[in-house]
Amino acid sequence: MKGPGLSDPADNIAALIEPTVEALGYELIRVTYGGGRKPTLQIMAEKPDGTMGVDDCAKLSREVSALMDVEDPLPDEYLLEVSSPGIDRPLTRPKDFKRWVGFDAKIELKTQIEGRRRFRGRIVSYDNDLLDIYTEEGHISLEFDEINKAKLLLTDELLDAVQKQRKMEQADN
Repeated sequence: MKGPGLSDPADNIAALIEPTVEALGYELIRVTYGGGRKPTLQIMAEKPDGTMGVDDCAKLSREVSALMDVEDPLPDEYLLEVSSPGIDRPLTRPKDFKRWVGFDAKIELKTQIEGRRRFRGRIVSYDNDLLDIYTEEGHISLEFDEINKAKLLLTDELLDAVQKQRKMEQADN
């Protein structure tokens, strides 16, 4: 799995678990690993429709836990946390940026451009690995490979859009 915000142990674990995650019908959003004396392995996933319930988290947790017990890729004890991305979700894949065009995001780059590494603004478009955002200072284009971390900002507009989407999904069921 490639994308912003992944460290080496997380990359290795993502590569190890991604086939299992996909076989269960989920998409891997992000894997992080780190923390104090007992580090946390955090796995974020969702169904292709963007949902992820408690039962889904429990199912994925059981399967990943069994795989991790067999493969044993981490040297020490750790906590396993499986979750949905949430409303103010991280943006880790090109399709995330495409899906959330028109919403506000916070973006941190690997290196500085124009003397800055952090940007906050509205996602205008994403095409050919180029993210266009509109900030208070104006329009800027960022290359996907230069993004270290990105996440949606919790706004009333985002909450309204998510609520409308959930109502539509409930009406379909």
